[in-house]
Amino acid sequence: MKAAIIGASGEALHTIKKAHEYGLTVVALDGNPEAEGLKAADRKLVTDISDENATIQVLKKEKPDFVLTVPIGRYLTTVGAVNEALGLPGISREMAAVCTDKFLFHKKLREKNLRKCHCYAVEEGLIKDTAGNVINWDENKWRGRTGEDTWLSFPAILKPRYGSGSRGIHMLAGEAALQEALYAAKGEPYVLEECVAGEEYGVDGAVTKEGFHMVLLRKKENTPPPARQAVGYFSVMPGDGFWQQVKDYMEEVIGCLGLNECLIHADIIKGAGGPFVVELSARPSGHNLHNLFTPLCTGVDMAEEYIKYRMGLPYGFEAAQTKRMMIHYFDMQGLVKHVPEKSQVEEAISAKLTAWECHIKSGDELTCVSDGHSLMGRGYFILEGEDEPHLMAQVGVIKKLFAVP
Repeated sequence: MKAAIIGASGEALHTIKKAHEYGLTVVALDGNPEAEGLKAADRKLVTDISDENATIQVLKKEKPDFVLTVPIGRYLTTVGAVNEALGLPGISREMAAVCTDKFLFHKKLREKNLRKCHCYAVEEGLIKDTAGNVINWDENKWRGRTGEDTWLSFPAILKPRYGSGSRGIHMLAGEAALQEALYAAKGEPYVLEECVAGEEYGVDGAVTKEGFHMVLLRKKENTPPPARQAVGYFSVMPGDGFWQQVKDYMEEVIGCLGLNECLIHADIIKGAGGPFVVELSARPSGHNLHNLFTPLCTGVDMAEEYIKYRMGLPYGFEAAQTKRMMIHYFDMQGLVKHVPEKSQVEEAISAKLTAWECHIKSGDELTCVSDGHSLMGRGYFILEGEDEPHLMAQVGVIKKLFAVP
C-alpha cells in the first residue's frame, strides 16, 4: 500500500517512520527541497502544497491509497482537496476549511450554542458580524447596519483569521487599544473576539467510524498575555471530572463541524460555563506531543493507530492507563552560564526523567519567549511524578542548573 504525506517538515518524521514499520511506501510533498520529511520518504516530490490543483495532479500520478495527516497549518485544506479529487478516505476540503478559518469555525459552532462569545471578521480595518453587516462603534455599543445592537466585552483579542501560531496577536484592554490594533492589522484577514477567562488545555484524539476517541487531555502552562505560548503540558487523569466534560463537549463540537475519520488536536479553555474550544484541527498536535508525550503518557501512538485503521488492521485509541507526566520546554531568559548533563539532572530531581533533549549551549543569550519559534528549538524534557505541584517544583530545580539569572 502507498501513503501520501502533504507537508513534510521534521514533524512528519514520526509518521513516516511508523508507515515504514507497516510496510507502506511513503510519498511526501513539500515546497522546501530540504524538508526533513522529504529525505525520509520513498518518493520525494518538491511541490507547492498551497497550490491545490498542482498537488492533486502530482498525486493522481502516484495513486496513493490514503493521505496521512501530520502537523500542518493552513494548507490542511490541500489535504481535503486531494481526498475529494482522488476519492480517498479522510477529511473533505469543507471539513479542512472549517478547521483553518477561525471565523467560519466560530460561526458554525455559535449557531449550535457551542461557542459562547462574540466574534467578528476584520478585513482592511472593517469589522463584520456573522451576517456580514459592517459594525461601527457608537455610544459604547457595536451597532450594525440593521439597527440591532451587539456588544464586545473587553478584554478582547485580535488575531489572524487563518493559522498563525502566536504570530500577530493583539490583546486589547479597551476601545483605544482596539482602534490602534485595527490600524496595524492590515494586509491579511483577522478575527476579533472576546477573551474567555480560564485555564487552558490541549486535546489529542481521533474520529473513526465508531465515533470520537479522546486519547489525552493536557493542562497547559502558558506565558503571560498576549502570546500565551505554551511552555509546558501536564497529563490529566481520565477520572478527573473535567476530562469527561471535555469528552462530551468535543463529541458535540465534532458532530457540529461534520468531522470524521481523522486525527484531532484542539485547544480548550476551562471557563465558568464549562469547556470552550479555542481552536480545533483535523490533524495531530506538534511540538513533540503526538509523537512523544502522548504515547509516553497513554501508551497510544496516534499516528500508528491511524495507520492501522486506514490499513484495515486491528487498532485502538483507548488508553489502558494514563501516567502523571509533564513535558516542559526551556523557557528561561538570560545568559546561560552552565548546561547540565542528563545525569546531573537525574541526580538533582525527585521525579523520573523520561526524556531529555537540550540544544542550549553555555554562553547562549536566551530571549523572552514570544511564540513557538522562539522556544521549540531549545529542546524539552519529560518528567513523571506525583502530581502537578511536585512536577512544577522539579522544573524549578532543573532551571536553576542552567545558572541563568
